[in-house]
Amino acid sequence: MPVINTNTAANSAVRYLNANSSQQSESLSKLASGSRINKASDDAAGLAIATRLQSDVTALDQAATNAAHSISILQTADGGASNISDILQRMKALASESASGTVTDNERVYIDAEFQQLADEIDGIASGTRFNGESLLDGTSAFAGSGVSVMVGTQATDTISLKIADLDATELGVASLATTSQTGAEAAISALDDAIDAVSSARADIGATMSRFEFRSDTIATTTENLEASESAIRDVDVAAEQAKLSAAEVKTQAAVAAAAQANQMPQQLLNLLQ
Repeated sequence: MPVINTNTAANSAVRYLNANSSQQSESLSKLASGSRINKASDDAAGLAIATRLQSDVTALDQAATNAAHSISILQTADGGASNISDILQRMKALASESASGTVTDNERVYIDAEFQQLADEIDGIASGTRFNGESLLDGTSAFAGSGVSVMVGTQATDTISLKIADLDATELGVASLATTSQTGAEAAISALDDAIDAVSSARADIGATMSRFEFRSDTIATTTENLEASESAIRDVDVAAEQAKLSAAEVKTQAAVAAAAQANQMPQQLLNLLQ
């Protein structure tokens, strides 16, 4: 019935105006942020899942960095081990020369001088092959012995063991060798063969571990890409669909404004009945 005390039509129009305006604001917020979820009430379950996915992506980003650092450490160690291997081969050549009956003891003294310098250089390379201030090949770093566990995933169990063998002259058994005599030179040849085998084995282990880190790096990159795609499907706004919602909300808001204006005129029109 027509009344002037309570403008029910205006109240209803204002209620729809508020609802449409709120929907319009939400659509604008989503389009501006690019995210479908700007507050928990937008999608509580989706927010929880997307947050966990983002956490995993963050952990994998660091895991990729860890793997890259490990590869760099192994490459540095392999470079030093390669030089040590070259030195051992030169030492074996010197020992072979000294073991020959065609040289005299005086000449063996000269040969041994270079031989001893090369043995010292093995220690120099072992201690001088450093990464982040740690010597990698002299058995003093954290990578010696049982090694360290490198995190390469999202769980505490996602690790790869990084170990580097001790390759100094003492460990290789060449520190006390001498070629000043034919007998000593012959013994040195056998010891040097063992040392060369030890360095080759250490380099093989380094290469195998490096290969594992490289494959894990590829896996991390693929997993990160897939997780980011999954998070995007949950969190990111569909721009075309949200723009359509915004357009609809704008039209409804304009209609509600017009309806509210019309409703506010109704009491004044009812006064004409009293004239």
